[in-house]
Amino acid sequence: MSEAVGDSRRTKRCVCLAALCGVALTLVACSHSKPAPAEGMWDPKAAAAYLDRRMQWWIGWQTASRDHGTFCFSCHTAVPYALARPALRARLGEAAPTGPERQLMDDVKRRVRLWNETSPFYPDEYVGPGKTAQSRGTEAVLSALMLASDDARTGRLSADTVTAFDHMWAEQLTSGDSAGAWSWLDFDLSPWESAAVDAQYYGAALAAMAAGVAPENYKSHPQIQNSLRLLREYLARQYPAQSLHHQLILLWASTKLTGLLDSEQRQSLLAELLRAQNPDGGWSLSTLMAKSGRGKQSYPESDGYATGLASLVLLQTAMPGAAAELRRGLTWLVRNQQGHGGSWVRGREGFWSARSLNKWHAPWTNVGRFMSDAATAYAVLALTESPEVKATLASVQN
Repeated sequence: MSEAVGDSRRTKRCVCLAALCGVALTLVACSHSKPAPAEGMWDPKAAAAYLDRRMQWWIGWQTASRDHGTFCFSCHTAVPYALARPALRARLGEAAPTGPERQLMDDVKRRVRLWNETSPFYPDEYVGPGKTAQSRGTEAVLSALMLASDDARTGRLSADTVTAFDHMWAEQLTSGDSAGAWSWLDFDLSPWESAAVDAQYYGAALAAMAAGVAPENYKSHPQIQNSLRLLREYLARQYPAQSLHHQLILLWASTKLTGLLDSEQRQSLLAELLRAQNPDGGWSLSTLMAKSGRGKQSYPESDGYATGLASLVLLQTAMPGAAAELRRGLTWLVRNQQGHGGSWVRGREGFWSARSLNKWHAPWTNVGRFMSDAATAYAVLALTESPEVKATLASVQN
């Protein structure tokens, strides 16, 4: 290669490098085109952008697809999204559900209507013995929960929700040690799909919440009273063996459906929750799951999922004497919306982080963000709780 040719090529490389730097600077400028929230504030719009993008990705992910043009309801992404995303609507002045919200709820309704035609999420013949029953039990409960929560916002019980509840009660176990519960997916994954007693209890607590939040006083319908009796008996019978995480889910459900916990149990559980709070004001999922021994990884530091759930439960129960601890939990949430979910050109996407207790995943991958999806949803639920939370947040953000 001649010296002249070498100089020419080096010049071209420099020009290309300068062009690339210019593109990078443009992207940085785009990422800062909207100012970041002030210190001590959280960003609802950024949280919504993250949740919407993650739900849209899940809907289009081939691994999540199922028959009849439907997709699986994931405990880490889809179900938390269904519960939390509508809570941001009023905050952001949105007049209607977003595209991903409509797609999710349409999918739930489609599978409810095609219950006898669709295949289970995980059939026995492809996954292993017992998975068909586990899939049906899990899907029945989650469908009823998402649809009942959606109806609660309108105050009207829809025909699809009634059908979902019919499927749910038909799948309820009526004999043996698990009478009153549902077969639940067990993939040895904490905290939602772990060993049988853990998994079933979590699912049963969600079923109680579904019945409790359903409008038009659904929980008083005569035809479901025997099913509710079996459910309450199961939840009481298995309560002592549960992790703090599952007990918190039950405590949350008890604010919607009576007869799940007595006063002494509530006070004892709330006291245990306050003892589990970290010095920085947050909570750790490893601590909440410690009693079950199901976690394979241990992270004692505070995370968005555990802190969001704990703060939400404290808000829902309005425990006297816990105001200081609640304020510290909300303060942690306000200060820890630190993740950035998408490319700069998409604008700001802010999420709360949490890690899997089961195995390490690269946190920048789609699978690595599963726990952060749930963390962001529960943080949003806690931070948008009203009207009680408004005064607390005002003091945190000033």
